[in-house]
Amino acid sequence: MTLPLASVRILDLSTVLSGPIAAAMLCDQGASVIKVESHEGDTSRMIGPAKGDLSAMFIASNRGKRSIALDLKAPAAQAVLQALVTQSDVLINNFRPGVMDRLGLSDATLKSLNPRLIHLSITGFGATGPASGDKAYDAVIQAVGGVCASQRDPQTGNPMVLSTAVCDKLTALTAAQAVSAALFARERDGQGRKIDIAMLDATLMFQWPDAMYNHVFLDEPPTPFPEFGASQKPWKTADGFVASMAPQQAEFSGQCRALNRPEVIDDPRFKTLPMRGRNAKVLRETLEPSMAQFTTEELVNAMRREGAPMGRVNERSEVIQDPQVVHNQSCVEIDHGRVGRVRLARSAPRFDGQALPAPKPAPHLGEHGLAILREIGWSEAQIAQLQQTGVLKI
Repeated sequence: MTLPLASVRILDLSTVLSGPIAAAMLCDQGASVIKVESHEGDTSRMIGPAKGDLSAMFIASNRGKRSIALDLKAPAAQAVLQALVTQSDVLINNFRPGVMDRLGLSDATLKSLNPRLIHLSITGFGATGPASGDKAYDAVIQAVGGVCASQRDPQTGNPMVLSTAVCDKLTALTAAQAVSAALFARERDGQGRKIDIAMLDATLMFQWPDAMYNHVFLDEPPTPFPEFGASQKPWKTADGFVASMAPQQAEFSGQCRALNRPEVIDDPRFKTLPMRGRNAKVLRETLEPSMAQFTTEELVNAMRREGAPMGRVNERSEVIQDPQVVHNQSCVEIDHGRVGRVRLARSAPRFDGQALPAPKPAPHLGEHGLAILREIGWSEAQIAQLQQTGVLKI
């Protein structure tokens, strides 16, 4: 199988999650990725369970890449970066505005070095504006972008921060798609491009279809609809939890039949999707006792027979044993050298029915520095000088 991005070379200067995950996704699809790190290494090397300098988060976000560790403030390191730029198709960074200029990689410099370069710049708030210089991590963007307000504590009503880096990851998805689009355009016109993505903007786009739907109409807006998912929470069963959605009339009818509650189908309060939305609290109170009478397996099977969507709430340790996860081979085990085997989620796309190959290991800090420098033409004497002056860490 020839991978779709097999000839693409990516220079990844990004850290933590948004940029690294985007680069890892492109790497899964065949791109060759060089990750440039400071001597301290990517912060994600220290997040989550770890063996040495390889944490679970770092492995998942940097699978298949090669690493070179440089003192990025040193002029000699900037010369290395510029040489790498000349041989790259894509450059990814997620620094705050101004940092690339200080690294000797201004937009003008990049264009002069490599006019065909696709330069992806991810920022928290944008390249300009009142918050452009602010540091931004996932929780900060969740707060500003309305994600916290969309997820409220059921007891207090207070906004909540999701316990997953949703804004980083959705930005990574947006970024990987944009890079692919830019590469496609370059095939047609031969031109490089600068792509700017603000995490805030990506988050708003993610929020808009549902969490922000009451803010779409401007002229004579209709009556506001109940907040999407306000009544959506797992249903308690006799031995666990399930989650369901039944927006189609046939699905709602099937749900009621599976619960042996056919009379609810014709209840005037629940006859249409908008009415069920406006009476969601009452509907929940109506169906909750019935849900609790069944085991999880009984409910899932009954709903499947009736064509009503429902899923068992898997604990995290149970996800990898879910029958469909096993069937899809969604998780793969790879040999990761000294740290032993690791389990990763397989890249989701299948091309012509074939799953992508299992990812390769993530790099130790600076693991490939010598090989990378030799590839770009640095002599052994030059490499030794970089080591002696502390610019290169291996």
